Amino acid sequence: MIKLYTDAATKGNPGPSGAGILLIKDGQQIQLKHYLGVMDNHTAEFAAVKYAFTILNNYVTANETIFFFTDSKIVDQSLQANYAKHHQTIVTEINNLQDQYGLVISQWLPEKANLGAHNLALQALHN
Repeated sequence: MIKLYTDAATKGNPGPSGAGILLIKDGQQIQLKHYLGVMDNHTAEFAAVKYAFTILNNYVTANETIFFFTDSKIVDQSLQANYAKHHQTIVTEINNLQDQYGLVISQWLPEKANLGAHNLALQALHN
């Protein structure tokens, strides 16, 4: 079982954006951060998830069960519905990336419960 937490931070809207990814595997934390470029907050949230699932295969095998957590309601709802009016292309890309794994269970969580990924996203802005 893998736990994957993602978050994005944007300075301005649009503005420089960073992704934070917290991966918990076998009780060990893997902390990753990535600069995303200039984008609006919603796009950054989707981009953080896409980045996380793009690099996930470096850390886990395809038959793993992934518990995915996000504090973005638009990301959670869009991925579950496989539809987003303004972000359909990236929703489709993320769902295709998730299809590589045996089972992906997505869940929204409050921002205060996602501080690990959030702090990594903020660090990505400053590095």
